[in-house]
Amino acid sequence: MRIAWFAWLVQHVDEFGYDDGPLRATIGTGAVLLTAALLWLALHRNRPAAVAAAGLTCALGIAWLAFH
Repeated sequence: MRIAWFAWLVQHVDEFGYDDGPLRATIGTGAVLLTAALLWLALHRNRPAAVAAAGLTCALGIAWLAFH
């Protein structure tokens, strides 16, 4: 599922705010993923909360990067 979503994102990259350049897009996406990983690690004792927080962070962070 994640690979299909990533392939779709790559295919439609010109429709989103990622057209500022690959370096800026990589830095922004990396920052979102790092934030999600830190949330996962902070909440690792409560797995459902960790999954929900990391997933929500990824979704909202990448959506914000795409549309702003």
